[in-house]
Amino acid sequence: QVQLVESGGGLVQAGDSLRLSCAGSGRTFSSYNMGWFRQAPGKEREFVARILWSGSNTYYADSVKGRFTISRDNAENTVFLQMNSLKPEDTAVYYCAATNRITTIRSLYDYWGQGTQVTVSS
Repeated sequence: QVQLVESGGGLVQAGDSLRLSCAGSGRTFSSYNMGWFRQAPGKEREFVARILWSGSNTYYADSVKGRFTISRDNAENTVFLQMNSLKPEDTAVYYCAATNRITTIRSLYDYWGQGTQVTVSS
């Protein structure tokens, strides 16, 4: 069982940066592969980025590649999403999630946080 809590969202202007954090509880946190997803109003929740349990491999959605960076600190049970060059279309609620699989498929993630709002103004 893993509990996840996101933080770091806010209101920024286009071109700004934000760093999201996802704090996990439980001794098994470091064994999970982690993902970030986002959901804009009226849209389905979509994959953003994922990182393996060891931090050795990352993968990004095309829409954020080159602007976002996912990382993790297993000693602190935390996963990060550094978001640079933010665009208005990045506006969404951002969720972190945990899985034992190597996947970008939302339904295959077993544990979810409550989400943090990111709003990018033009």
